[in-house]
Amino acid sequence: MHSTAKDILLPVTAILLALLLFGVFVWFAGVNPVDMWLTLFKGAFGDWFSWQNTLQRSAPLMLTALCVALPARAGLVIIGGEGALVLGGLACAAVGTMLPLPANLLGTVIACAAGALAGALWIMLAGWLRQARGINETISSLLLAYVAIGVFKHLVEGALRDPASLNKPATHSLPEGLLIAGIAGSDVHWGLVLGVLACVALGLWLRWTASGFSIRVVGGNPRAAQLVGLPATQLILTACALGGASAGLAGAVEVAAVHTNANAALIAGYGYAGILVSFIARHNPVAIVPVAILFGGFGAAGSLLQRRLGLPDASVMVLQGIAFVLILASEALRDVDWKLLFSKMRKPAIAGVEAT
Repeated sequence: MHSTAKDILLPVTAILLALLLFGVFVWFAGVNPVDMWLTLFKGAFGDWFSWQNTLQRSAPLMLTALCVALPARAGLVIIGGEGALVLGGLACAAVGTMLPLPANLLGTVIACAAGALAGALWIMLAGWLRQARGINETISSLLLAYVAIGVFKHLVEGALRDPASLNKPATHSLPEGLLIAGIAGSDVHWGLVLGVLACVALGLWLRWTASGFSIRVVGGNPRAAQLVGLPATQLILTACALGGASAGLAGAVEVAAVHTNANAALIAGYGYAGILVSFIARHNPVAIVPVAILFGGFGAAGSLLQRRLGLPDASVMVLQGIAFVLILASEALRDVDWKLLFSKMRKPAIAGVEAT
């Protein structure tokens, strides 16, 4: 089977199988699987309201998926995007409220850039620990995410807390002029455009630039990269910085477009869901866009599943978990020569027929 066909067929099959298994799961809960599938589709893509909710959730998924995809192209498995996201949101809120920024587009750009910088530095730390100390980046990035969440809660509930936020600790809200508005008056904010542009731009950069090609060489064949003298450490840190900046920007956009301040609602699991999106997209930045929209739709449909069918709002997390396991399992089938396998299966059958 052609590699491109496999890249499409295997993830699609895994998602369809995940939906089937999720149907079995809800059947045991006393819910008709067909009703669940129809409600899931309606809650995600059934009308304009559903589309707005879906696209709004898709924006951070695109950016956190890039936090996994770009280091993966350099040979690293980074799963700490949640930490970069919350620190990015915190940095955006802190800079936006503590510095005298102009209440216009420039001020918004500066506040969001602060969030991107915080995320870049945080994920670069995991890359540096791997290159300088030999610490596994998967473990370090995951543990750093918990550290980042702890720092976030400490500052939001302490030094940066708005005294007016009594029951729900939060930072001071951003000035009106720094907020990111919706597109044409809709609930879909301009963060979606940033996410799409980031995915397309970084996809083109990886494919058509010398530095992007060098990163792919480092990730695909470290021995060849060493022989030709590529600066592996520098390239790996660059990939980590770009991925971390994307996740940090996701947090900044969530603050500037959705929450208006940094609070516990920012810890919504977008960083972890981005891992699934990136793996389904095969770490291809451009392919991340449609996959993020699909899983944004799954997340948007959770509340409708709860209202219509009585399922918990978090039941879509079960669907995402099943999909993630099946996507990982499908990787074992990627190198299977199906023609050879089927020919071997036919030979015993043919031999049995001839013997009779």
